[in-house]
Amino acid sequence: MLFSEDSYRFMYAALTEAEKALDNEEVPIGAVVVYKNKVIGRGYNQTEMLKDPTAHAEMLALTSASNYLKSKNLNECDLYVTVEPCVMCTGALMLSKIKNVFFSTFEPKFGACGSLYNIAEEGKCNHKSNVYSGIYADESRNLLSSFFEQKRTK
Repeated sequence: MLFSEDSYRFMYAALTEAEKALDNEEVPIGAVVVYKNKVIGRGYNQTEMLKDPTAHAEMLALTSASNYLKSKNLNECDLYVTVEPCVMCTGALMLSKIKNVFFSTFEPKFGACGSLYNIAEEGKCNHKSNVYSGIYADESRNLLSSFFEQKRTK
């Protein structure tokens, strides 16, 4: 096993959030924030539903976690997200000082944790997160593929 059993469990929770996005005809991306082995923040894409370009899964999960801890500083937390975070979300991860970022699949058009950019690890910000990828990558890609296939057939 490449990752801990807990890592798979938390990424599965993020996949469950992504399925909520799919059910709401949103791009199926889900995220959870974990603190001391407990999910304290959840989110799924809601940009269409809320008419808000910032309503990404990661942003909503970070807000939820910050509210839970009553702090903007999430330096003892990990983020699990089904798709590589974009520039906006990675910026928010750096500002919240997330310790570890786990994502399922790369996002070659907007990814900022290894694809187009590597903001989280490059060391140009005052914070650096550890980044890991590949947990349930096939499952995440399949969710995205089925979503965009449905969009093309409509």
